Amino acid sequence: MDLGLRAKGVVVTGGSRGIGRAIALGFAAEGANVAICARSADSLQKAAFDLRRNEVRVHAAQCDVGDAKALDAFLEGARKALDRIDILVNNVSAFGTTDDETAWQSSFNLDVMASVRAVWKVAPWMKDAGGGSIVHISSVSGLEGGWAPAYSAAKATLVSHSKALAVSLAPMKIRVNVVTLGSIEFPGGRWEKVKQTNRPRYDAISSTIPWGRLGTPEEVAPAVVFLASERASWITGACLSIDGGQHRGNL
Repeated sequence: MDLGLRAKGVVVTGGSRGIGRAIALGFAAEGANVAICARSADSLQKAAFDLRRNEVRVHAAQCDVGDAKALDAFLEGARKALDRIDILVNNVSAFGTTDDETAWQSSFNLDVMASVRAVWKVAPWMKDAGGGSIVHISSVSGLEGGWAPAYSAAKATLVSHSKALAVSLAPMKIRVNVVTLGSIEFPGGRWEKVKQTNRPRYDAISSTIPWGRLGTPEEVAPAVVFLASERASWITGACLSIDGGQHRGNL
């Protein structure tokens, strides 16, 4: 299936490793030009090298998206390098696992406000271009209790934010959707560290997933790429769980 993404301009925040990297590679494989950012220069360079293998334009820049000015500069640079921004994927997360003020502040600054600011920046560009697509990367922890309070609250906010935007940006022909991920494992990621340092907890989480294992970034990326593409033109305001059945709720 041709997803109609060739020569589109795509921004993926936190795109140097794990979930963001897989999503960026998915877009590049479809012929889209891709901009990624991350704080680590090494992982950013490696990801950019892999993206360029698809013979697409790539803009890779170090950026702490929690810094509003740095995020603004990255997005301006992405637009200049790619000529256009048609798709925005907000993927960065603070992974706040404690219940203290630091975790709450970092979770809302990185998970929520970085996404909000990015939308504020790119939505006018998308409007002028005749439309666009935005995807928030959230978590099943935003749909149910039992997880870290700060992380869950931030991810729940992204779900609500995407629904509100789907309505307010519809007149501009901008679609907005959110994906809620289950536990995803990848090299250097949170769950790999848990597997190495707290195997009983890792096994306990695995046992709660009907498929009996954690997911991978490569199982997330195709759904995100499709959701952002023109083939999903009638899908907006949707919340898609990619979790191996981990979330048990009806909604």
